Amino acid sequence: MSRSPFRPPKRLLLAAGLAALVGRRALVAPYHLTGRSVLITGGSRGLGLALAREFVARGARVTLLARTAADLDRAAADLRGRGGTVHTITGDVTNKADLDRAVEETARVHGGLDVLVNNAGLIQVGPLENMTEEDFREIMEINAFAPLRLTRLALPLLRASKGRVLIVSSIGGKVAVPHLTPYSFSKFAVTGLGQALRAELARDGVTVTTVCPWLMQTGSPRHARVKGQAQKEYALFATADNLPLLSLDTAEAARRCVDALVRGDAEAMIGGPALLLRYAQALAPQLTADFLALGNRFLPGPTPSNEGMRGAEAETPLTRNNPVKRASEAEYNEGGAEKPVG
Repeated sequence: MSRSPFRPPKRLLLAAGLAALVGRRALVAPYHLTGRSVLITGGSRGLGLALAREFVARGARVTLLARTAADLDRAAADLRGRGGTVHTITGDVTNKADLDRAVEETARVHGGLDVLVNNAGLIQVGPLENMTEEDFREIMEINAFAPLRLTRLALPLLRASKGRVLIVSSIGGKVAVPHLTPYSFSKFAVTGLGQALRAELARDGVTVTTVCPWLMQTGSPRHARVKGQAQKEYALFATADNLPLLSLDTAEAARRCVDALVRGDAEAMIGGPALLLRYAQALAPQLTADFLALGNRFLPGPTPSNEGMRGAEAETPLTRNNPVKRASEAEYNEGGAEKPVG
């Protein structure tokens, strides 16, 4: 009676497959950015500007897409002063014609497209009771549908260059935070988009990285949409966003984001608190939910009116005189009165 040939256990095959994947990743050559063409949405200020500085420092040529020409001019002057090659495009990420033009101009001016950075975003702060369905639709258009549309438009160029996509999500795309419900709604969507694009585009040689940063000292709260007890909501948000021991240095956050792109990470939590909160949610979802629900009890209550305002209109002496906030606004071009997209 003949013996059947040896068949390795399924666990052994699985372990061997995982080892092969890990080994393959370790052997992949670094993705050098020198001479690469990079398109950044929302690149005129905040994290977008910090990312542009990081790409320029690594030798890339950048194209910035944002809504306000004056902001773009200041950002371009900043980057050229650092030795960067910069092209700017005034446009709205919710306008398909502007996205088409951004892709076409990037390819024409810089000879192609190697890296797409979906960074432009909107944030709304306030109680759920004061948020309307229109608020949810607006933020989804900017934070989720715009990255989807732009990535699809850029795919022919990215396939040709075996390029990369960076999607800027948030810790709010992993753990939903009270009084940021529309924001978390949209960031969960874009995190899922990044995961799906990563799997679907790998066969075309396009690598997608999703980054989820913690609070950063960008000076951006002044452009948030604030509802409910606006001054209290803004004071809490702007203060938390600028606490040195709690929030991240923006330049360091940008460096970590670009490092994740260069490594080809599928996903990266930017900042220790973001990583801890993600693990807390994964390992103890009930406890995390209870903790967040408890925290919500201490936040300002809703108001009869659903009207909102920009953060800059809700300033108080407490927030206006915050030295870290003022320095961040100046450093990252956040001091203007323009609308909060890009």
